[in-house]
Amino acid sequence: MDPMNWKCFASLLVLFFLSTQVNADDTSASKDKAAAEKTNDELTDKFVSTEHSFSVAGETIDYTATAGRLVMQTDDLDPKAEVFFVSYTRKTDDVTKRPITFCFNGGPGSSSVWLHLGMLGPKIIRFPDDASFLRPPYHLDENHQSLLDITDLVFIDPVSTGYSRPAKDVNKSEFHGYNEDVRSVGQFIHDYTTIFERWLSPKVILGESYGGLRVAGLSGYLRDHYKMELNGAVVISGAINFQTLRFSPSNDVPDVCFLPTYTATAYYHKQLDDELQSLPLAEVVAQSEKFAYRQYAPALLKGTSIGKKERQRVAKELARLTGLSEDYLLSSNLKLSMQRFGKELLRDEGLTVGRFDGRYTSIDRDSAGETPEFDASGAAIFGPFTACLNDYMHRELNYKDRRVYEILTGNVHPWSYKPFEGRYVDASETLRGAMAANPSLKLFVACGYFDLATPHFAMEYTIDHMGLSPERSKNLTIKHYEGGHMMYIHEPSLKQLRKDLVEFYDDAVGHATN
Repeated sequence: MDPMNWKCFASLLVLFFLSTQVNADDTSASKDKAAAEKTNDELTDKFVSTEHSFSVAGETIDYTATAGRLVMQTDDLDPKAEVFFVSYTRKTDDVTKRPITFCFNGGPGSSSVWLHLGMLGPKIIRFPDDASFLRPPYHLDENHQSLLDITDLVFIDPVSTGYSRPAKDVNKSEFHGYNEDVRSVGQFIHDYTTIFERWLSPKVILGESYGGLRVAGLSGYLRDHYKMELNGAVVISGAINFQTLRFSPSNDVPDVCFLPTYTATAYYHKQLDDELQSLPLAEVVAQSEKFAYRQYAPALLKGTSIGKKERQRVAKELARLTGLSEDYLLSSNLKLSMQRFGKELLRDEGLTVGRFDGRYTSIDRDSAGETPEFDASGAAIFGPFTACLNDYMHRELNYKDRRVYEILTGNVHPWSYKPFEGRYVDASETLRGAMAANPSLKLFVACGYFDLATPHFAMEYTIDHMGLSPERSKNLTIKHYEGGHMMYIHEPSLKQLRKDLVEFYDDAVGHATN
């Protein structure tokens, strides 16, 4: 080939390559655009409704169950997250008189499955009252203690839990933090209220565990951001002030707040002396609370300056109220973390006690360790809830999703507590402010005696330091139950809890009808 022809051929080859590359780029860009449009088109609200009936308090309740995906959007109407929920609504002639309750668990990183299938929904998992483990396979029963007769229920899975996920190209950190979480859950409540036309319905928010902190945050956010007023707030085994829960050498508050629950747990396992074991649980716990405030707290405040006689005297009574030895408590400098207690109480029997529920026990590899290998109560309940939720969602609610329903995920970490930098996480002032501003806002707090995750005395300490006025304190109800963190898996406690909540709702939304 002569040089001229070669140059022509080379030029044509380059032009062909460039043309091909441009076309390929155009095709790729078109495909990307089409894929993006398809993604946005597909990310739309999706609601699947089914009709059911069951009985509560001797009455047959017909209801609609809606399992759905509500797409949260920016002000520009761009999707930012899909939030999964399950709602149960009862037909009514006047929706403005039918209360609606927004329910969520905590974690952070927990779906709403525990409240959904353990306490409030029309179906429930029944656990043995003796804290023994269920044997698989598991099943659901009708929940005759549900609150669906007196309020509609909406179970919310915060972003990254359940089937809820951030939208494409939206960073999950926009949802994983105290402020971020309150904003996203608050927007869901606003959007649901608007879409399903519930603005004039009496409204209650109900949260468990970290959900207590979320309740406190939402009580202010809903009011300040959306001007949405609440009739009630319910906290189940809540955490609102983390100072009461974070053990450290320089923080004595948790040691004081956990002591009555140590006493209750030791009582349950018959580790106390005959005199204490002969008394009702509530009386024994009251003795422990009195000692905690009057003698134990002052002793801890003295640190190493405490006198030898006082130290010995406190150790002796502490041993009496915990079932542990004086030598062990003296070696621990009178301070006792939950993990140490969980390992030490039944060490001689080769057993550890559960964190979520001190009634549960399990076996570690050996008895020489300082803390349990795992939470015995978590091992008892995670499997049944997971299996029943997945079966129920697909077979009864007819909601199909190939993704994993995230029961309890660590994918939300790191969790941002930026508003509380330099201090303990504490949203109690937000809750106080909401109750001060809204005279109609009623607060119900439920606590389990055997809850070693968020002890009842920690919640009482939090409430006692909220600074509620005498007038607003009348809007507060605190009840205790002979169960753990999820006191509702103990059926006698569940029955009493329903009874107490029916009275609370009658007070908070007494004008409402079915």
